[in-house]
Amino acid sequence: MAWTTADIPDQSGRVAVVTGANGGLGLEVARALATRGAQLVMAARDQAKAEAARASIRSEVPDARLEPVPLDLASQASVRKAAAAILADHPRIDLLVNNAGVMGISERRTEDGFEMQLAVNHLGHFALTAQLIEALLRSDDARVISVTSTGRHTRNSLDPDNPHLVGSYEPWRAYGQSKMANVHFALELERRFRAADVPARSIVVHPGFTNTDLQARSVRETGGGRSQRFFHAAVRRLGTTPAQGALPLLRAATDPGAVGGALYTPRWVNWGPPVRRPLLRRARDREAMATLWTVSERETGVTFEVEAPA
Repeated sequence: MAWTTADIPDQSGRVAVVTGANGGLGLEVARALATRGAQLVMAARDQAKAEAARASIRSEVPDARLEPVPLDLASQASVRKAAAAILADHPRIDLLVNNAGVMGISERRTEDGFEMQLAVNHLGHFALTAQLIEALLRSDDARVISVTSTGRHTRNSLDPDNPHLVGSYEPWRAYGQSKMANVHFALELERRFRAADVPARSIVVHPGFTNTDLQARSVRETGGGRSQRFFHAAVRRLGTTPAQGALPLLRAATDPGAVGGALYTPRWVNWGPPVRRPLLRRARDREAMATLWTVSERETGVTFEVEAPA
């Protein structure tokens, strides 16, 4: 029988942090978790949209515990500030859903000098996870969920000498690099969890071909690029709803049998119920995973260690 939100166990007492919870997949993940009793930290850049998202959830779940926290993943200063705000209220975190992202945009640099897609899709989440890791490891069943896409198949591992694609930028190349980084981060984090023998799981998910604002934003930010317009038109005709796209994230986040280091996707790649699928060999490249970790620490200035709580 297909897994649905009806299979989500009671989440009462659990604290979940969801990035990009102000719309699309993040909003649907937050809605489903709140419905089952979780306390939600809605980490999002656009606070006006976050307030609207909170109102939307509370119209269905009046007693939902929802806390918007400003977070701009393109800014390491914002990541530090958001992490500090979250930790001030939540010494224990049970679930971190690294969901927010951008796709196929024109070349831009962040205030830290990072290529924008790598910054938002990977480096911001890397730094946020590192700064929340002690709180996560205070949980008896912590999960960190990373969101990839089929774009990962267009790129191999990150080039440590040019992670920001200086002089060689192309929107889809940068996107593919960031999405493969999501996979390598999730698998290396799981390896470190197992080495430290802690009760935590790191899982990677692909939501499928989902009709959210992601494609529309890529059109806006490229001034209507041809390939961006193609994918936007296609997803409007053929894409699944955000609620359907959220199912792989929710299964990885809540299914008691979800496997650390595994990939959860729609059954038929971009459509269908959420299932566990195999990862290709290049996604499990240990050297690439170690390189990504080293480069991520170097670029963000964050030391990310996984150690069992004293």
